Amino acid sequence: MANSKPVKKSTAKKKSTQKKKKLLIVESPAKAGTIQKYLGDNYTVVASMGHVIDLPKSTLGVDVDNDFEPKYITIRGKGSLLTSLKKEAKKADEVLLATDPDREGEAISWHLAKALNIDPESSCRVTFNEITKTAVKEAIKHPRKIDMNLVNAQQARRVLDRIVGYKISPILWEKVKRGLSAGRVQSVATKMICDREEEILNFVPEEYWTIEAELKDTNTKKRFAARYYGENGEERKLSSGEEADAVLNDLSSCEFTIASVKETVKKRNPQPPFTTSTLQQDASRKFSYQASRTMQIAQTLYEGVKLGGRLGTIGLITYMRTDSLRIADDALNEAEQFLNDEYGSEFVRRRQYRSKKSAQDAHEAIRPTSIRIRPVDIKDKLTNEQYKIYKLIWERFAASQMESAVYKLTAVNVNAGSHTFKANGSEITFKGYMKVYVESSDKKEEKSKVLPPMNEGDKAELEKADSKQHFTQPPPRFSDATLIRELEEKGIGRPSTYAPTISTIVSRGYVQRSKKQLIPTELGFVTTDIMKQNFKDIVDVDFTAHMESELDDVEEGELDWVTVLKQFYPEFEKDLELAQKNIEKIEIKDKVSDVICEKCGRNMVYKISKFGQFLACPGYPECKNTKPIRVGTGVMCPKCGGEILIKHSRKGKVYFGCEHWPKCDFMAWDTPVKDEKCPECGSLLLKKTGRNAKIYCYNEDCKYERKIEKDETEDKKDDDES
Repeated sequence: MANSKPVKKSTAKKKSTQKKKKLLIVESPAKAGTIQKYLGDNYTVVASMGHVIDLPKSTLGVDVDNDFEPKYITIRGKGSLLTSLKKEAKKADEVLLATDPDREGEAISWHLAKALNIDPESSCRVTFNEITKTAVKEAIKHPRKIDMNLVNAQQARRVLDRIVGYKISPILWEKVKRGLSAGRVQSVATKMICDREEEILNFVPEEYWTIEAELKDTNTKKRFAARYYGENGEERKLSSGEEADAVLNDLSSCEFTIASVKETVKKRNPQPPFTTSTLQQDASRKFSYQASRTMQIAQTLYEGVKLGGRLGTIGLITYMRTDSLRIADDALNEAEQFLNDEYGSEFVRRRQYRSKKSAQDAHEAIRPTSIRIRPVDIKDKLTNEQYKIYKLIWERFAASQMESAVYKLTAVNVNAGSHTFKANGSEITFKGYMKVYVESSDKKEEKSKVLPPMNEGDKAELEKADSKQHFTQPPPRFSDATLIRELEEKGIGRPSTYAPTISTIVSRGYVQRSKKQLIPTELGFVTTDIMKQNFKDIVDVDFTAHMESELDDVEEGELDWVTVLKQFYPEFEKDLELAQKNIEKIEIKDKVSDVICEKCGRNMVYKISKFGQFLACPGYPECKNTKPIRVGTGVMCPKCGGEILIKHSRKGKVYFGCEHWPKCDFMAWDTPVKDEKCPECGSLLLKKTGRNAKIYCYNEDCKYERKIEKDETEDKKDDDES
C-alpha cells in the first residue's frame, strides 16, 4: 500500500501534461503537406479537397418559396472523404478549420463545422495570408469563430448564380440547343465581347496622312526626326495624299528654324503590388498565359515549394485571390532594409497603397512571403512557369517600395514657313524603381529618344521628308488581360471569378480564341441577342455591378442575404415566364467537317462540350461515334515518318506528338520547323521561343543551333491560347 501512492501520483502528472491531439483541416493536399512540416506530432493536417458539401447538380437545390433555403448535400464522390474526416475529428481533442481566407473558404469551413458537429460560434476557424512557419504558428494561436457575414455573402452569390443558371439554361436548351448555359457574370462577359465585335464590324475607317521629316541640327550636325503638326501654329489633319504632297512641295523651299524648346522633368511612379486581376493581366501580356493558367501556377507558389536547406518547404507568395493593395508592416520593414542593402537608400521609398472601396482589405496584396528569397537564388528549385510568375510578383513588389523614375522631357517646335513640326525627346535621368521592374502595357509606346541640344532661333536642315498613308483603326478585340481589366473597372465579378468566367465562355463555345484575341462565335451572338431581348437586367453592366455591390454589403453585415434575393427574384420570375412564351425556336446548324465517320460513312460535324470542340457523327443516336479533332503540323516524325500533331496536356499546355502514339513515343514541347532540315545531320529542327529563342536540332548527338530574333518567331505561347 505504501509503495502504491507514488505510482498513482506519477500517473496523474503524466495525464495532466499530455498534449492535446489537434486536427487541422485545409483545402488542398499540397498545402496540408507544407503545413504538416511546420507543426509538431500532436497535429494532424488533412485536406478537404475544396468543397465537401454543395448544392446538388441534378436539381435547382434552392427553395425559392421558403426564403431561398439552400438544400445542401454531400458532393458525389466526397462521401468517403467526409467519413474519413469525421473519423479523424473523433480522434482529435480539438479541430481547427484552416480553409482559404476568402468567402469560399469561410463557407467550406462552415459546412465542415456542421458536418463534424463543431459549434461555428466556437474558436475553430484559423486563417493565414501566407504559408510560412511563423504565419501558420501565429494564426493557430489566435483562432476565431466562423464569420457568418462571409458565409452569407458566399451563400447569396451561390444561390443567385444557381437560380440564374438553372432557370435560364433550360430555355436555351429548348429554344436553341442542348449544352448551353447562362450565368450572371459569364453572360455579361459574353455580351461585352459581342458588343466589341459589333463595334469592329460597323467601324468605318477614315484615311489620314502623316509627314515625318529627318532634320539635321546645324550646330551639332546631329540628326533628329520631327513630325508634321499643322499650319500657322494650329493643328491640322491631313486627310488625303494630295494635301500631304502639297505640304511636301512647300518644304523644299522653306527654311527650318527652331521656334521653341521646352524642357520639363517628369516623375513616373511605380505600380502597386499585384492584385489578382493585375497579375493575370501582366502574365497575359508578358507570357501570353491564360488567366486560369496564371492562377494554377500562383496556387502552387502559395501552397508551398520544397526549397531544401534552412528554408525547407515554404509558401513563396501570399494568398493570390485578392483585390487589396494593403501590405503588412512586417513586409514593409523587411523590404525597406533589403532594398537599402541591395540598391542603396536613394532608390528606396516606403509606400503603402490605397485599395479601392470594394476591396476585401482583410487580405494583403500579392507579394513574396519574404523579399529576401530572390528569384535567381531559387530558380533551380522551380519549374520554368513558377519561376516566371514568382519573378514577376517579386519584382513588382520590390519596385512598389522604390523611388520614382525621373525623366527629362524635351519638346521642340520647328517652323518651316507657315508649317509647324514637333520633335519630342525623353531621357531617363534616374531609373528609380525601373532598376528592378518595368510594367507592361497593352499599348505600344514610342521608344525613348534623346534630342540634340538646341536653342530657340537655331537653324536645321531638311535631310528628307516622307508622307505615309494611314487609316483609323477599330477598337481592338478583347484579350484575357483587357477583358479582366474591363470587368474589374466596371465592378463585375470578383478576384476568384475572372479566370473561371473566361474559361466557361470559351468551353461553352460562345467565344473562341485566336492567338490572344477573344472572338465571339455565331452561338455567342445568338445567345447574347436572346439575353438582351429577354433578360436585359442579367446582361446589363450597371445592374450586375450593383448586385456585386450588394453582395459586398452582405459581407460587411450591412445587408441580409435573403433580402437581396427577395428584391431580385420577382422581376426575374416575370422575365422567365415571358421568355418561355416569346422566344422562338432557333436552329444553329453544326459545322460539317471533311472527316468521314468510319462507322456509317456520314461527314462528321463539329460539336462543343465543356471540355472543348470535338467531332461527332450527325447520325446520333443511331451512330454514337465521336473523335478528337486532329490538328496536324505538316511535319514528319523523325522516328517513324508519321505526321507530328499539335496536342494538349491534361493541364491544357500545347505539346507536339506523333500521330502513331503510343506505338511511337516522339514528343516535344518546342515547335517542329516545317520545310527545313538540320544542315549538319538532316534531322528535325525545333524552334524554341521566348527570351532565349533559337532553332536547334532534335538529334541529341548533333549540337547544331542558331539564335533567332524575337520578331522572326511565331510565339508558340500564343498558339497555346488558341
